[in-house]
Amino acid sequence: MKPVRTTSVEELQVIGRFEHLRKLLLADGYAAHLDKPLVYWALPTDRRLPLALMGRKLRDLLDTPFAELAATPGIGSKKIRSFIKLLARAADTDATVLPLDPPVPEAEPQDRAKAASTNGFDPAAVSEVVWGQWRASVIRHGLGGEALGRFAPSLKQMTRVIWNRPLEHYANMSLDEIRGSRTHGEKRVLAILEVFHALHSLIAGVGPQEHLVLRIVPRHIDAVETWVGRNLQLPGIPGEEELLTRFVDPLLAQVRIDANPQIVSLAENRLGLHAPVTSVRQVARNMGLTRARVYQLLNEVNDIATVRWPNGRHQVYELDGKFRSEARRMEEPPRLEQFRAAIELFYPRTRRGASGPLERTDRPGQSAEPEAAVGADASSAEETASSATGSPSDR
Repeated sequence: MKPVRTTSVEELQVIGRFEHLRKLLLADGYAAHLDKPLVYWALPTDRRLPLALMGRKLRDLLDTPFAELAATPGIGSKKIRSFIKLLARAADTDATVLPLDPPVPEAEPQDRAKAASTNGFDPAAVSEVVWGQWRASVIRHGLGGEALGRFAPSLKQMTRVIWNRPLEHYANMSLDEIRGSRTHGEKRVLAILEVFHALHSLIAGVGPQEHLVLRIVPRHIDAVETWVGRNLQLPGIPGEEELLTRFVDPLLAQVRIDANPQIVSLAENRLGLHAPVTSVRQVARNMGLTRARVYQLLNEVNDIATVRWPNGRHQVYELDGKFRSEARRMEEPPRLEQFRAAIELFYPRTRRGASGPLERTDRPGQSAEPEAAVGADASSAEETASSATGSPSDR
């Protein structure tokens, strides 16, 4: 006589969980989920996935009796539990994995905790449904036109070619499409996801207010932009100490976040923070570089400032013009050499190494003024005249 197969308690629990999730997902609130394939809720770190079921739409799976699903070739007990986990993930509006009740033991990926960043970002936990929430937040708050690099934790971790790519470029793509894009390896995808995660974390719970607008700016840039705006409205010129701590230091702090130590060291040299400012030729000798390479590194400082603070160029030149105008009416105006050196470093008139004013007047503080101010200030003419003496390549 053939023995009758009995159903274990664990199997009964899995069946009960399936029926509970089936009833939940067929409710009105989940109508948008039903036409998506099961793979939509899979994560890169998932193991023992029921591959035979991954391409089927959720509606089809929920309309199929559990016994038939469990009898699918290649679907064993471990894979059916993974199937239940994906259904639980779909049922959760925040895409958080819901455990089986009671829990079914399953080994977690060992590198999962290691992948999580200090900001709570875990690249291994990003499914299509999570990505959909992130990109919806960005579009809803009108951030699609902003540059990707403006909101990156550090530009050092982001490929330079996508610094200025607008967020809407990726917000209009699925996660699978991004990963399948040419030149988009895991490092580039990770940098993109981290930006969207950070923005979603800030704005997901912010409701629309007709009389208010949400502004997101890098922390150091916010500090210096606020200071610049206030000084454009107030009379007078701040002292050297305030110019250093409220203007130079925040911009340099941003460079320390975004650039390698070599660029940081060069920026500090051009600002004269730790030693007298030296010529590009001397800097090149000290660093064992060609002058062309030094110019290239200086241009990277400008590139960082431009992506982090797009309106900075206009605002700092406007402030410099105001300071020049006020200085002419003062008997002993504060020294502005370092302030203008910072303007030249972060927002030069032209690219370094190109033919133009900066190649001839490479000393910090001599070419930072806007064209409208040239000739309006007697000291400006003296600076231009003095900078024209000597060998151009040695400045």
